[in-house]
Amino acid sequence: MIAVLINGLRPLDPANGVAVADRGLHYGDGVFETMLLRDGVVGLLDEHWQRLNAGCTRLSIPCPPLEVVRTEIRELCTTTDAGVIKLIVTRGVGGRGYVVPAVVAATRIVALYPLPPPSGFEVTACWCHARLGRNVQLAGIKHLNRLEQVLAQRELEAARADEGLMLDDTGELISAISSNVFLVRAGVLLTPDLRHCGVKGVMRAQVLRVAAELGIAAQETAVQAQDVPAADEVFLTNAVRGLRAVVALEGRRWQVGPLALRLHTELRRRFAAGPGARY
Repeated sequence: MIAVLINGLRPLDPANGVAVADRGLHYGDGVFETMLLRDGVVGLLDEHWQRLNAGCTRLSIPCPPLEVVRTEIRELCTTTDAGVIKLIVTRGVGGRGYVVPAVVAATRIVALYPLPPPSGFEVTACWCHARLGRNVQLAGIKHLNRLEQVLAQRELEAARADEGLMLDDTGELISAISSNVFLVRAGVLLTPDLRHCGVKGVMRAQVLRVAAELGIAAQETAVQAQDVPAADEVFLTNAVRGLRAVVALEGRRWQVGPLALRLHTELRRRFAAGPGARY
């Protein structure tokens, strides 16, 4: 970690740190966003805040205003123009037990990390044994409960793959460990609908938007495990890594497909347009 602000303060003094009784620590009671800082610009900041706000609303946690988030990111990034920003909002301090305090003072953490090592456009994947539990009350939001992904990541390290594909407890494909998944079948773009679990990624939303603008047919639908090896193309999306094409999944191999390449090129063009661009 390069730098951090907690409720707008640098934690040089323990009094400015995270309280031991914070519900984010005890119960995972909160939400977070992970954003890419490049050339001094936070990609998709408005979209990240909108998802943060939706998650806070779902959990009845006060959401920090967008201008507060902008100001704190600006303060945190005075010495670098590239990195990964993690924004965490918890319900704040509460007593022992699950009962939500009557008065909530949310905790807000903005942390700056170095950029991850570069990764190629082509990636390998494996199937994860760890499953994602269905819970429609939490589906779509990026809440702090990530133990399923932690277990899956341990499998990934043993498999020596770049990413792992995760099913829910009924066998539907949901996502990769830290990315959303897209398939291409007969020219149609398919992505899991995430009605029961999973995170609706901001880059996933951009791909669906760009596909619509380019006239590419796309569907959010239930995807079964057997649909993956039968697909013509498979690719992953993530706000930090962007769009990456899956070229191998255990015994199945693909060439980089035309739709993945077209969308990747278009997204890079739009992001390269700079801070004045829509994205």
